Amino acid sequence: MAEWSRAISWTPIWDRPFRLAYQLGWDQSWRLREAQLVVTTEHGARPLHLRTDGAGRWRDGAGRALSALDGCFDIDIWPTPFTNSFPIRRQPMAIGERRELVVAWVAAPELTVRPVRQRYTRLAERRYRFENLDGDGFHADLAVDEDDVVLDYEGLFRRVA
Repeated sequence: MAEWSRAISWTPIWDRPFRLAYQLGWDQSWRLREAQLVVTTEHGARPLHLRTDGAGRWRDGAGRALSALDGCFDIDIWPTPFTNSFPIRRQPMAIGERRELVVAWVAAPELTVRPVRQRYTRLAERRYRFENLDGDGFHADLAVDEDDVVLDYEGLFRRVA
C-alpha cells in the first residue's frame, strides 16, 4: 500500500449526530485498495471494512465477495469530499473533458454500500463539476488544490486546514 489517509468528523445531520472515522489505503496509481470505516452514534460503534483488488472486484472484511460492486474502481463516502479526489487525481482530464464512472457509494451513518454512476467534467484548471447520474440528478462544482485534492465542494464542504 503506498499511502493511507485518516479522517475523523462529527457530523450533525438530520438531528442524528454521529462520528465517522475512516482510514483509506491506496496504491501508487491512486487506486483504492482498502477502506476501514467506523460510525459511532449514541447506540454504539459499527465498523465496515472493504477491500478491492484495484481491478473492480471487492470483498468485505471477512473476505466474502461483494459482486454487486463489480466494476467499481473508486469509493465515495458520504459525508466527506475527500473521496471525490480519487478519480480526479488518478485520471487527469483536459478542460472540457467528461468522464463517467461507477463508484462504491458508502452512506453514513448507515454504512450501506451500493454502486452509483457519477460524472466528472473538468471546467477549468482547478475546477470540476460532479454529477450523480443515479437518482435525483444532484450536481456540484468542486474546487481542487495543486494536488487535485478537493478544497471546496459547492454548498456542502470547505477545507479549512
